[in-house]
Amino acid sequence: MSKKLTLLLTLLSGTSLYAQKDSLRTRVLDEVVITANKQEQKQSTTGKVITVIGQAELSKSSGKTLGQVLNETVGITINGALNNAGTNQTVFMRGANSGRTLILMDGIPVYDPSQIGNEFDLNLFSINDVERIEVCRGAQSTVYGSDAVAGVINIITVKQNVNKPINVKATLTAGNLNSFKNNLQVYGKYKKLTYNFRHSGLRTNGFSAAADTLGNRNYDADKYNGNSTSAAIQYAATNQLLLKAFGMYSQYTAGIDAGVFSDDKHYQLKNNLLNTGFGLVYKTKGVQVTANYQFSQTNRGFERDSLDKAVFSYFQRNQYFGKTQFAELYASIKLNQSWSLLQGVEYRFASMNNQFRSVSSFGPFTSGFKDTGIHQSSVYSSLQFNNQKGFFADAGFRLNRHSIYGNSTTFTFNPSYTVTEQLRFFGSVATAFKTPSLFQLFDSFSGRRDLKAETSTTIEMGFAHNYPGFNSRLVAFYRNTNNGIDYDYVRNKYYNFIKQVAFGVEYETNIRLSNQLQMTMNFSYLSMTDSTQSRVNFKDTGYVYGLRRPGFQSNISLNYSTQKATVSLIGKYVGSRSDIGGFRRADVLLPAYFLLGAYGEYRFSDKLKAFVDAQNITNHTFFDLRGFNSIPFLINTGISIHL
Repeated sequence: MSKKLTLLLTLLSGTSLYAQKDSLRTRVLDEVVITANKQEQKQSTTGKVITVIGQAELSKSSGKTLGQVLNETVGITINGALNNAGTNQTVFMRGANSGRTLILMDGIPVYDPSQIGNEFDLNLFSINDVERIEVCRGAQSTVYGSDAVAGVINIITVKQNVNKPINVKATLTAGNLNSFKNNLQVYGKYKKLTYNFRHSGLRTNGFSAAADTLGNRNYDADKYNGNSTSAAIQYAATNQLLLKAFGMYSQYTAGIDAGVFSDDKHYQLKNNLLNTGFGLVYKTKGVQVTANYQFSQTNRGFERDSLDKAVFSYFQRNQYFGKTQFAELYASIKLNQSWSLLQGVEYRFASMNNQFRSVSSFGPFTSGFKDTGIHQSSVYSSLQFNNQKGFFADAGFRLNRHSIYGNSTTFTFNPSYTVTEQLRFFGSVATAFKTPSLFQLFDSFSGRRDLKAETSTTIEMGFAHNYPGFNSRLVAFYRNTNNGIDYDYVRNKYYNFIKQVAFGVEYETNIRLSNQLQMTMNFSYLSMTDSTQSRVNFKDTGYVYGLRRPGFQSNISLNYSTQKATVSLIGKYVGSRSDIGGFRRADVLLPAYFLLGAYGEYRFSDKLKAFVDAQNITNHTFFDLRGFNSIPFLINTGISIHL
C-alpha cells in the first residue's frame, strides 16, 4: 500500500507542475470563513484545513439530504446517508469513531445527550434550510471543546446581503418511491430588523430498510415523513450592537426494521427537536464581543405494536429524552497590525432519561434510566500572529472542568506560510478530548462508571496551490488516540480500549477546463490500527481497519454551464470496508462500489428554474451497512421560485 500511495502522490505533484502552465485566467476566490477561530478571516490567513460548501453547490442539491451532501466531502464518511430515509447518520471524519465530530449550527454546538455518543441526528436538518457549510478538519477541542476530536461541521443558516423588505423562495420536488419535498422561505430586511422564516417537509414511501437475502420474503417498504420549521431575527440596535434570536422545531417518523436481514412491519422511530436561543454581537474598533445562549431538547422513541404475536416482543416502547443548555461569551481583540487574541468562556449542561416498556410471551417488562445530568465549563485563549508578509501562526489553550472528570487541558499550534500568491504551506499539532456520554456511563445494562475520558493528539501538514483556472490542496494527517471509548461486543459493556492510530491523506482540486466546463475532484486515503477487544472471543487483539470506514474513497464532478442551463455528471467510488459479522463472529468485508449520478437545471429567469437530480443511475446494488439496503435508482425533479 505504501508503494501505491507514493506513486499517487508523485502523480499529484506532476499534475500540480503541469497546472503552472495553465493559461486560463479564472479568478479563485479566497473565501471568508468563521469556523477556524470564531471570527471572520480569509482562508489564506489560517493554516486550518477548511472546506466550504457554498450556496452554488447547495442549490444543486435540492434532491439530496444533508447527509448525502456531506458524504461527498473529502475526509468524511456519513454511514447511513445512502440508506433508507430516517436511517441513523453516523459521521466518520478522518476515520474517528462516531461522536468525535462536533456539529455546529451557526457556530453553536448541537448534540443529543440521549444518543450513545452525543451525536446530533442529521435527519433533523433539511438541506434547503442551509445557506453554507464550513467543514473544519483536524482536532478543534481548543476552540470548540469536547467531541471536536476529528473536526467540526458548521451548518450556517444565516442569509447574507439581504436588502429587500420581503423575499419569498419556494422549492417543490417530486420523485420515484412516491417522494415529495417542499420548502418555503420568507425573509427580508426592514430598517434595522432582519428576519427569516423557513418551513420544509419530506415524505417518501422509501424501501425496506432490511435486506432480503432470499428475495421472496415480501419485506415491506419503510416510509418516512418529516418536517422542519425555523425562524430567526436580528436587530441592529446601534451601529455597534446587534441582537439576535432564533428557534427551530423539527420532527420525523421513520419506519425501521428489526435488525440485520430482519423485517418488521410494525416498528417506527419518532424523533423531534426543539432548539432555541438568543445572543448579541458588540463591535468597536479592534474588538468584537459575542454572547450566545442556546436551549435544546429532543424526544426520541422506538415504538412497536405488532399484530404478529410470534414476534418475541410484540409491544415495545423505548423512549429517550435529552436536554442541553449552552452559554458562551468570547471576544476577538485586534492587538495591533500583526497580533490578535481570541478569549472566551463556555458552559455546557446535558441531561437525559429513558423509559422502556415491552410485552412478550413472558409477560410485561419495564426498565428505565433516571434523569441524570452532567455539566462542564471552560476557559480558552487563542493568539494569532500575521506578519502581513505570508506567515501566520495560531497558538491556543483550553482549560476544561467536567463535573465528573475534573480538569483537563488541550492545546493547538497551527502555522502556515504563503510562499507566493500561488503556493502556501501549513501544518498543525493539536490535542483533543472526548468525555464518555451519559448513556455510556450510566446505562443499567451496558454502562460503566469507571470509564476514562478519551484523549488524542493530531499532527497534520500540507500545501495548497492556487493558479488561474486551477486550485488544489493536499493534506496528510496522523492521529494517536488513547483510552478510546468503544463497545465490548462479547461482554456487552462499554470500555476503554488501549489505542487507535490513524494516518490519512486528503486531496481536493478544482479545474476550469474551459469557460463552460469545470471539474472538481477529491479523494481520501485512510489507514487505521486498533488495539481493542476481539469481537470473536474475550481476548485483546488488533485490527488494521475501522468498521464501516473505507480505506479509499473519491468523488468527482463534471459541470457544464451556460447562461441558462447547467448539467453535472457525478461519480462516487467507495473502497472495500469491514462490518460486524454478528455475535462472536469474525468481521465481514463489504465490497467496493461506484455510483453514477447526474444533475441538470434550466433557468427560465433569475426567479424561476426547473431541475432534475438522479442518483445511482445504473441501479447498482451495494451495501454501506451489512444487512441493510442502500438506495436504488432515485430520480427527483422540481421547480424553484424566487420572488
